[in-house]
Amino acid sequence: MSPVRLNGSTSGYSELSAPAVAGDQAFSLPSTGGTLDRLNRAGNILQVVNVTYNTSASNSTSTYADTGLTASITPTSATSKVLVTVHQAGLGKSTGNAYMGIKLMRGSTDLILFEAEAGYNNSSSPNSVGTASCTYLDSPSTTASVTYKTQFKSINNAALVTVQSSASASTITLMEVAA
Repeated sequence: MSPVRLNGSTSGYSELSAPAVAGDQAFSLPSTGGTLDRLNRAGNILQVVNVTYNTSASNSTSTYADTGLTASITPTSATSKVLVTVHQAGLGKSTGNAYMGIKLMRGSTDLILFEAEAGYNNSSSPNSVGTASCTYLDSPSTTASVTYKTQFKSINNAALVTVQSSASASTITLMEVAA
């Protein structure tokens, strides 16, 4: 059996070899929350949080309202980045010449408006859009729990717009990236 080689971060290596004695040998690794490499080397993914949400929400005003899609992460370092990936599903409008805006937020801070005209078809007929998505690299600069969520509104403040219609599943994934 070939040995397993673990390379050092700058040089050198360690090897794990099969024992020279007959019989079974056990090698145990500590529990590390889903990864073996917990070092804060730039680019390492330190933790992942994923949430799926499929309860329909609607809005007929130009005031932003929560979609219900939310996730929280507690960074292990204040220098870490958080890579946020959102797939907001089941988008549509019911009537009127309406369309929706969708934004990503960290707590009460706007991060990005990732959809500005979902559902627009220059018509009063219903329109199902499908999914709007975004990927955003954030620098929360904290080791306290951070909550990310999406909000949506009816741009023309008139007709009903929806997210997660027909139990469509929206997802949000948060990945802590060592900086």
